[in-house]
Amino acid sequence: MVDINTVPEYYQGYVRAVGNGELVPLLLKTGVDLISFGRSLTEQQGLYKYAPEKWSIKDIILHLIDSERVFAYRALRFARNDGTELSGFEQNMYVPEAKADSRSVHSLISEFTNVRAATVDLFTSFDGDTRKRTGIASGVTISVEAIGYIISGHLIHHMNIIKERYSR
Repeated sequence: MVDINTVPEYYQGYVRAVGNGELVPLLLKTGVDLISFGRSLTEQQGLYKYAPEKWSIKDIILHLIDSERVFAYRALRFARNDGTELSGFEQNMYVPEAKADSRSVHSLISEFTNVRAATVDLFTSFDGDTRKRTGIASGVTISVEAIGYIISGHLIHHMNIIKERYSR
């Protein structure tokens, strides 16, 4: 488990959401949880929004895919000792451009499955020293290991929102 005190404040809630556990098994478990959930959705359920200005469930799934790609890229750069400061990304600009609602739930879950498998392979390849390496993204210093926990915690965060606000 990553030391919460080394995680930028904005991301601490995501890391706390995962609880204790080894990183790769957490990535595997949270991935299976989303895949299982996605496979249970109908196309109509995937389009559901609990309010007109909110994201659909399909939007959330594609947001998780996009975010995971960004975070995994950051982890790769930092793991390879690339000292270049990385900029943030504006999730609220990504979602409408992604056009998730025009895609099938199956295609989104298939894409997530592939992205998560690549993320698991990436983090499995990192040894302990590599996981401790840090870099700067969005103006904050963060470790490779923390990024892995953030990926899992971010998914848990959105699954909790779906359970709380999207159940009808």
